[in-house]
Parts: sequence; C-alpha cells; structure tokens
Amino acid sequence: MTTSISVAVIVGSLRKASFTRRVAIAAMARAPKTVECRFVEIGNLPHYNEDLDDKPPGEWERFRAEIKKSDAALFFTPEYNRSFPGHLKNAIDVASRPAGNNLWDGMPAGIVSVTPYSSGGMAANHALRQTFVYLNMPAMQQPEAYISNAGNLVNVKGEVIDEKAGEVFTKYMGAYAKWVGIICGDA
Repeated sequence: MTTSISVAVIVGSLRKASFTRRVAIAAMARAPKTVECRFVEIGNLPHYNEDLDDKPPGEWERFRAEIKKSDAALFFTPEYNRSFPGHLKNAIDVASRPAGNNLWDGMPAGIVSVTPYSSGGMAANHALRQTFVYLNMPAMQQPEAYISNAGNLVNVKGEVIDEKAGEVFTKYMGAYAKWVGIICGDA
C-alpha cells in the first residue's frame, strides 16, 4: 500500500480501562505507517430512533461525519451474552440510517474480539460479521482475531506485556492494511 488510509477504530466496550480498549491501543501501535487509526467514540450516541431522522441529534451527526471521512473501519468488541454489546449495534445503526444513507456500504472492516477469559469472544466476532453482510461491509476473513486472556497480554496503558501477543497484533494490522489496500484499489 502506497498511500495512507484513514481507519475509524470503534471500541465496543465503554469502560475507560477496558481490556478491549487496551488491546485496541496495543494493536493501533503496531499498525503500519500507512495506516492512520483514530478512535471514533460511541458512548454518547443517543439510541437510534427513526422519528429523529429529520432532526438528528448532534452526536449522530458527529459520529456520521467521522465515519464519512474514513476509508475503513476496525471494530474491537467484547463479548456480551454470546454477542456484541447493544451500544455497538446502536452505533452501527446510526451510521446505516436513514434508509438509503448507509455510510458503511462497501467500507472494508476488521473485527477483533477481546475477552479476559479463554473463549476469545468468537460468538461476538461472528455476530458482528453477520450484521456486516446486510450492510454490505466486506470483513477481512484471515487472519481472524479472537483475543483471549487479554489481561495477561496488555497493561492498563495498552502496552504489550506478552510479546507473542504483540506479534499477533503486528501480523493482524499488517494483513488488515494490505487487505484494505486491495479493497480500496491501492494494492
């Protein structure tokens, strides 16, 4: 990839020091120089309500503007009850509505599921993929990223403390950059 890509990083955990955010920070630090990652916050988004489409809340407009200026999206999600969090689904809905204004259409996506347990958040990862099918968001297939035991991999600052994990983040971010370049026509 020769040109820089702008990546909206969306973290599905709202807790300030969440394992999911820590992993996102660590992965972003391992991204190739051609990838400009930035957090796009979702915690203050009002729930999507079609009645508000004619006069959308300012937070919707802010979020939509951030998505519009992005070439790609990278989602970091915890697993809640074998799926991804409702506030993450709300953010996806806000940027896909009103009908005919799906900002996700054709945007390449990456998914990293994170858990402090041993499951890796596979159910959340796959539930998010299902949502992307409807939105016409191509999601990177390989390598997959199911991050288990996250508390043992990164510290509270999002710094890698397990170098094998750091290698996984480097590999994933490199593959993601290459894949986005292919989807965006710059491979």
